[in-house]
Amino acid sequence: MKQYRYVKSNAFTSGSIPEQSSPTRSLSLGNPAACIFTGQEELTPEQMQAIAAEHKGFVMEVVFCGQSDKADCKLTYYSSECEVEFCGHGTIATMYTMVKETPELMAKPVITAETNRKGIIEVFNAIEDEDAVYITAPDPIEHPMNLLVAQIEDALSLPHGAICKDLPIRIIDAGLRTLLVPIKDLETEISVYPNEQSLKTFCESNDIDIILVFSKQTADASAFAHTRVFAPKFGYLEDPATGSGNSAFANYLLSEGLWKGEPITIEQGGNDRIYNSVKLKYQDGKLLFGGKATKK
Repeated sequence: MKQYRYVKSNAFTSGSIPEQSSPTRSLSLGNPAACIFTGQEELTPEQMQAIAAEHKGFVMEVVFCGQSDKADCKLTYYSSECEVEFCGHGTIATMYTMVKETPELMAKPVITAETNRKGIIEVFNAIEDEDAVYITAPDPIEHPMNLLVAQIEDALSLPHGAICKDLPIRIIDAGLRTLLVPIKDLETEISVYPNEQSLKTFCESNDIDIILVFSKQTADASAFAHTRVFAPKFGYLEDPATGSGNSAFANYLLSEGLWKGEPITIEQGGNDRIYNSVKLKYQDGKLLFGGKATKK
């Protein structure tokens, strides 16, 4: 039987484990991903899907990390339901762990990763300075938004009037096709829990991968905005910390003139968890998202 190195880690964690003499806040749970390092061997799509299916309820996605003749590694992503075109949190979890534990990569300021569907991405090593890695987000693609506000409210089980009228609803693909929905206030945004099956039907009927709801109000004054991401298409209701969704959100903020590209932190999660932390910045003409990962 073949054996591969296996690592489970949680991406976009915030805080740290409290010590007896320190009031440091508890570590958030992050977004779990499993990484299987396949080396020179290539698994078939059927093999990868079967392995990912076995992880349902344990991690959100499985990342298969192999060798590449074009970059430092090659990444392929699967959820329990299907292949995923791009997985931001899986990339953060995999690259943070791999860079931190590989002296040759820790010495490099920039690492490259070939992705199975989105080409080659750059990974910026900021582990020593920020305890984080950053990834170049895929170029954004805007899609027409023809849905009615009432349809979206119904799909998300939002109360009437919860969607903010001062900001547009848009569909942006920065790795995954994302419906971006502004919510009037933080309390409403963190309290909504739609029906998973109904929302999955809505997403599949309208060619939407994920739905990101956001509020400009935050629990932590140092955070720029608060987001939540629903992803029933991939076999679970909510993605607790999301690279591709927040990349779409970052492009939304830039194009709406709400952000100038300086380093910011997005807090993410519902009222059932310690909020996770996704870092964003626009540097040298590139949108970057990043964070740290905690091995489990």
